[in-house]
Amino acid sequence: MQQSYVYILKCNDNSYYTGVTSNLEQRIFQHESGFYPECYTFKRRPLELVFYAEFTDINFAIEKEKQIKKWSRLKKEALINGDYDSLPNLARKSFS
Repeated sequence: MQQSYVYILKCNDNSYYTGVTSNLEQRIFQHESGFYPECYTFKRRPLELVFYAEFTDINFAIEKEKQIKKWSRLKKEALINGDYDSLPNLARKSFS
């Protein structure tokens, strides 16, 4: 099976971009070179690859990309920093 990747880029404006690809090296090059002018990252270069994960099933990778895109900044940063124990707590909302 072909490898797929979910990745997170840190943009020049300190925002995060999450994507999925089957060729990580090529896709990062496309982001950095501004290959797609309409892409979110085009005006936010330079970029830094801060996280990626490999998957053997593209459907699962797409599912994970969609999930991560919905996460808060704090939860994304916990993932980026490898603080996996904090992820469940960052998903919980506190009610007054």
